[in-house]
Amino acid sequence: AALARSVVEAAVQAVASGGRFTLGLSGGSLVALLARELPPALSAAPGADPSRWVVAFCDERLVPLEDPESTEGAYRVRGDRG
Repeated sequence: AALARSVVEAAVQAVASGGRFTLGLSGGSLVALLARELPPALSAAPGADPSRWVVAFCDERLVPLEDPESTEGAYRVRGDRG
């Protein structure tokens, strides 16, 4: 929860000062953690405005999204669930 709050706080500051927040995400256990903790943190801080975020997947292995090794695919699946 602390990580999600830190991300959201950084997003609020970036959106307020520059209009955009850039975030690089890796895979692994971070996927489940952010899928669980980021939505409530975002709800508590409307100034974070996810529509102003640019998200990059830092360890993408250039495999199809359906492949279990796909970082982007893992986030998409988790996002669809909740």
